[in-house]
Amino acid sequence: EITLDPYLPTDDSPECVDRLINAGNSMGIGPMSAVAGTLASLALEAMIAEGANYGIVDNGGDIALINDRETVVGVYTGNSFFQDIGFLIPPNKEILGICTSSGTIGPSISFGFADAAIVFSNDVSLADSAATALGNNANESNIKESFKVLSNSDKILGAVLIIGDKMALYGEVPQIIEANVDFDCITKA
Repeated sequence: EITLDPYLPTDDSPECVDRLINAGNSMGIGPMSAVAGTLASLALEAMIAEGANYGIVDNGGDIALINDRETVVGVYTGNSFFQDIGFLIPPNKEILGICTSSGTIGPSISFGFADAAIVFSNDVSLADSAATALGNNANESNIKESFKVLSNSDKILGAVLIIGDKMALYGEVPQIIEANVDFDCITKA
């Protein structure tokens, strides 16, 4: 069943489904908001179980990563004012989710107009749902107000919201640097 609203878990739900439901419920939206991030996280967890200490799984802008060295993650914002930027991710022994939602780029459902709503969390499923919620709540006239949707979760490390020629930061965000964002290298979901 597909729903855009919070959904009640069942006692016999697989772990993957529980992650979807819990992430969506924590943001007040449906479980489909966490699909790409959850799958990226599960793939990375399998890599780690096999001994990986560096891995990136990018599922259409929803990223799960673990890195034993500095890593640059580029941000694609379409025709936004902000081009060729990225995040410098320091070495990290814990899984980091970097998930993006957009109302102007890509096929996913968004009820907002963000060029990029990016959320950082060690819970990749949550980062995905939170990015969707932030994107849905994106308000160019009061960009600071848009972040209120994230305030109920202490698992969100930080967020970035880009709308046209405006960028706002929330919480702790990795260093933003100039980066060559090659459109042909972007995964497309």
